[in-house]
Amino acid sequence: MVKRKANDGKTKLKKKRKVVVEPKEEPVVLPPVSRSSEDPIPKKVKWTNKQRVLVFSTRGISYRDRHLMEDLKTLLPHARPDSKMEKKDSLFVVNEICDMKNCNKCILLEGRRKRDLYMWISNVPNGPSCKFLVQSVFTMGELKLTGNCLKGSRPLLSFDQHFSSKPHLALMKELIVQTFSTPYHHPKSQPFIDHVFTFSYLDGRIWFRNYQIVEEDGSLAEVGPRFVLFPIKIFEGSFGGPTLWEEPHFVSPAKVRRQFKLASANKYIARVQQKIVQEESKPEVSYNLKPLDDIFTKDAEEILKNDENQAEQVEVKVRPPKKIKQKVKPTVLAKKVGVKGKKLKGKNVKSKKVKKVVHSKKKKNVQVSI
Repeated sequence: MVKRKANDGKTKLKKKRKVVVEPKEEPVVLPPVSRSSEDPIPKKVKWTNKQRVLVFSTRGISYRDRHLMEDLKTLLPHARPDSKMEKKDSLFVVNEICDMKNCNKCILLEGRRKRDLYMWISNVPNGPSCKFLVQSVFTMGELKLTGNCLKGSRPLLSFDQHFSSKPHLALMKELIVQTFSTPYHHPKSQPFIDHVFTFSYLDGRIWFRNYQIVEEDGSLAEVGPRFVLFPIKIFEGSFGGPTLWEEPHFVSPAKVRRQFKLASANKYIARVQQKIVQEESKPEVSYNLKPLDDIFTKDAEEILKNDENQAEQVEVKVRPPKKIKQKVKPTVLAKKVGVKGKKLKGKNVKSKKVKKVVHSKKKKNVQVSI
């Protein structure tokens, strides 16, 4: 028999073969054919970005602004509505409303005088917040906007290159991204990307457009709504706090309308003053014209006809001569007639007898010497 050599560590051991175990396929669990109303609805576990946006407005907005608010609610599946806020309440109340609605972002539309619309975009409750003036609003129901997108689908956000050039624009970009972007695997969202939100910076304003991606080659059709945001201020806190940035060239539309009214009023005042100055500076005789200058330019018959027509139109009014009335003192008449024991003072004390005598003497052509 052959004896085996003891393994002294120098000889190599044979490698064991690895056994590959194939994973067992998990059985596919199909949902039940019928489900009772008492069974709880299964929730998605993958929804980690739980951002909710509160979209509401104050009282006093116009009908177009109200339609814009409804369009924003349909575009943002993670938005939550609320009733209108009273104007007398301060804006710090919005933080409490967001806390009750479990929202950490807010879009507030503030209307003034049913003409002007302001938009607040805020990060609740710590800030920052930004105030915009909304201009040139076109809602989704306009006939010119022919595009259509799936309700609840997640959008792409496209920003202009200017947003990375200035610090206040970079802050606005981050605030807009967190507010308008739909969270991934949100329960109310759809797993499709079929429209684009574009934010372009031009002339100191942010231009918002919403386009539908029609085909894969990149052809677009505008869906709406469209509006322009004019940034006014950026605050450190939510709806208040110290000001981080302010637009120096901003003038409120109410002041612009007031300046137009003052300009129109000044036009009327200037026109009246111009008429007064023109009448004061107007000369009495403009030129010393001679009536015989146009003798040789016209025919003699025309000149004669014009003279005759002017003579017929002019009517000479002759006034009759005024009659000279002699004034008679009442005291002298009283002495002539024989009135005794009466002192006549002026015309008010004339007696009836004196008047009769005077009239009778006038008929007999009696001259009274004074």
